[in-house]
Amino acid sequence: MSILNKLLKQTDLIIGIGLILIVAMLIIPLPSFILDAGLVCAIASGVIILLSAVNVKDPLEFSVFPSLLLITTLFRLALSISATKLILGTGQAGEVIATFGNFVMGGDAVVGFVAFLILVIVQFIVITNGAGRVAEVVARFTLDAMPGKQMAIDADLAAGLIDEDQARSRRKQIKREADFYGSMDGASKFVKGDAIAAILIIAINIIGGFAVGFMRGNGDPMTILKTYSLLSVGEGLVSQIPALMISTASGLMVTRVGQDRSMGGEVASQIFGQPRAILIGGIALIGLGLVPGFPTLIFMAVGGACIGIYRFLLKTPNAAQLAGGQTSIEAKKKVLDKPAPSGPEAVLPLLTVDPLEIEVGYGLTKLADPRQGGDLTERISATRRQIALELGYVMPSVRIRDSVSLNSSDYAIKVRGEEVAHATVMPGQYLAVSSGLVTGSIPGTPAKDPVFGLDALWIDPGMKDAAERSGYTVIEASAVISTHLSEIVKNYSHEILSRQDVMALIENARQTNRAVVEELYPNILQLGDIQKVLQHLLRERIPIRDMVSILETMSDFGGRIKDPDQLGEIVRSAMSRTITRQYLDESNNLHCITLDPALEKKLADKVQLTSAGTLLLLDPVELNELTKSIQSEVDSATARGSHPVLLSGTTLRLPLRRVLEKPFPNLSVLAYNEVASQADVQFVGQVRAA
Repeated sequence: MSILNKLLKQTDLIIGIGLILIVAMLIIPLPSFILDAGLVCAIASGVIILLSAVNVKDPLEFSVFPSLLLITTLFRLALSISATKLILGTGQAGEVIATFGNFVMGGDAVVGFVAFLILVIVQFIVITNGAGRVAEVVARFTLDAMPGKQMAIDADLAAGLIDEDQARSRRKQIKREADFYGSMDGASKFVKGDAIAAILIIAINIIGGFAVGFMRGNGDPMTILKTYSLLSVGEGLVSQIPALMISTASGLMVTRVGQDRSMGGEVASQIFGQPRAILIGGIALIGLGLVPGFPTLIFMAVGGACIGIYRFLLKTPNAAQLAGGQTSIEAKKKVLDKPAPSGPEAVLPLLTVDPLEIEVGYGLTKLADPRQGGDLTERISATRRQIALELGYVMPSVRIRDSVSLNSSDYAIKVRGEEVAHATVMPGQYLAVSSGLVTGSIPGTPAKDPVFGLDALWIDPGMKDAAERSGYTVIEASAVISTHLSEIVKNYSHEILSRQDVMALIENARQTNRAVVEELYPNILQLGDIQKVLQHLLRERIPIRDMVSILETMSDFGGRIKDPDQLGEIVRSAMSRTITRQYLDESNNLHCITLDPALEKKLADKVQLTSAGTLLLLDPVELNELTKSIQSEVDSATARGSHPVLLSGTTLRLPLRRVLEKPFPNLSVLAYNEVASQADVQFVGQVRAA
């Protein structure tokens, strides 16, 4: 037992040595007793592989089968070559082949050759050809179904039905399934080649053996032909029996459909599930037994057995479920009988807080149920892709749940368990949002766009075309929720971004630029420092998609600068093109409001470094005057059709942005060095001191 335990720990080494020995068998002549041992091992491997294929519940439980098929095929071919060398060299081939030649074939080479040809035909034309075709079709269908399965996983992940680990596991399962059936498609060619090689080897053995025996003068031609024919056909039969079992196993593996237990249990349960078919079959056999010339006793016995099985099934209604395992009711009972968790583990799941969560009233639940035509989960999946493209940020899964505390048509969006948005949508209706260029009126319920606060109407589906002709932007109810979620994620992405998310981004960057990741983390900056810099960027909606450039900049300056805010400002300056591109109009113009030099100097003098970071310390009167001046310039620029940004010096940008964040949440503050040289800067206003 101890030796076996040690061998089990070295399985990779054993397989490697075994493959080397198989190759050596092609070169080195084998004694007859070693050849006998190899042939017995080949038969044993065929039996074991066949029984394993019958008893697995899922083909992926035996995913190593294609590799085993290759190894066993190579092993049998090596044995055939070794047997050929023995037959031609000594006129002997060991006891196993001799027994097959004399006992199984009755000493008649013609009978053995015919039996061998039948085995090859059954294996090559029937089993292997059919299994190869099934494997080819299943592999094609599996590959074609992969995108749909991936979308289903994304939808479940977006809906919060599964977590990231479960999604990763399901994606891995899909990949394994595709790889397995693709490998089975190719592995079937091994069996075909093995059958062809067996025929050629027998022909070569017979012809070569006759020539060698005749030249050596081992007897008259008929004796020589009989001797070598018996040995050659016996060797062919010995090699084809395990080959037939393995090819049958390959057919069983690729024809398994929807089975959740062993093949024996499935066959018994599905056959016993049709008792009337068994009864009719028994009656038909008894009827055939009455035909003159047929063996009446055998037909009557088999027909009576079928009728007996039918009566047994009538008295045992759950026999089909009992076949091959316990009933589903018993399985459910065992699950229900499990003791409920007690102690800390009973309440620990209640402490989990989802990063993103949507609570809906009972009237909106059908929007999240695909079975009722709801497409909210699909729209959330599209939102995840949109966020990834715009911000380079992987939005976490969104849990959707109903809430009795909400009105029927209300929904709430929560970030880290806290509600950040609450709105109402009308299921079955469309939201017609006024674009400012409405040319006519349509009937509807007045409302506000929950995302941007624009005037809107809830209209019936029949009014959709009329609303669009009148200049309204018409949005479905589920699209309203997904768009609202998108804006929430953009506004709160810096809060949602966790260190686990940062680690995933770093590992993704490692795949394309391993050097910069290994230089930066953890040698220069720790995970928390990188997280703070990325949060610094996301707070102002700066995309972090170009992680390599961000990490390179942090690697360049992270050794000297440890303050995340300062490091974040340096990263911003390195991303000037990305930042500027967000604010350009169609004509490549960047509309800017600047600060009067005197005002900028005055504000810069009031910047102080505190424990909370770099702050602009203004008294309430000064802050009020500054906001009024900025508001006046912003309103003036907006009236002229511009969407301006505010420019300031590098050291003043961050503290000024912090002061203006609440009164001007949509006003972007850029430093001069963050403006790309390709932009056409248009100055549309200047803020002066009051």
